[in-house]
Amino acid sequence: MFLKACLNGSREPGEHPALPITPEELARDAAAVSAAGVQALHIHPRDAAGKQSLTAEDQAAALSAIRQRCPGRPVGVSTALWIEPDVALRLRRVQEWTVLPDFASVNFDEPGVAELCHALLSRGIGVEAGLSHATQVPFLRQLKLAEHCLRILIEPAEEESEAALTTAQSILQALDAEHITLPRLLHGGEATTWPLLETALRLGYGTRTGPEDTLRLPDVSQARGNAELVALAVQKAREHF
Repeated sequence: MFLKACLNGSREPGEHPALPITPEELARDAAAVSAAGVQALHIHPRDAAGKQSLTAEDQAAALSAIRQRCPGRPVGVSTALWIEPDVALRLRRVQEWTVLPDFASVNFDEPGVAELCHALLSRGIGVEAGLSHATQVPFLRQLKLAEHCLRILIEPAEEESEAALTTAQSILQALDAEHITLPRLLHGGEATTWPLLETALRLGYGTRTGPEDTLRLPDVSQARGNAELVALAVQKAREHF
């Protein structure tokens, strides 16, 4: 079972008392979830004010701190357009990185996908293709990226579980129809987090958990932080395998 920890996401500083923001806090939580059993990490590096950042300096600080504490653990970053809304500047930021992540997620519903993916791949950075709708699957094939990505992220945007599961199923069917056999990671967010995690485990796909997706346990009580969320996900995985 492939489990990834998404350590902070787009959460605002102070949104949770244990939310990791600084490189040192990210490294601390990375070590905790690695010990708990995750295979990979996903982070949104921040600047000195706690704002999400794609600059080389902020990326390097976060990645270096984590690798010092967790050598050999794959670390990925976000390239979401809301971090840098200028498409051309986002591409330039990626090209300026001096410390490279092992992989980066790319949302296929955003402009500039082809150029961004090629820039990442040309630097030896794995691409996670983030799909939120089945219509993005033919686009993935059209761009001739299906054979070059690291994995597919199936990430429905619906806020209600039944609707999210329906979208996930349509994406899976589209991937099968296009004969795209890349590793698949299925996850939800907020109220859909735990239902989609259970579905991913049942289907044998990778999944993820962490404050980026939810701050709450299945009983809707607030989680203490990354380590508790990951520990529960690992427990659920063991129940399936």
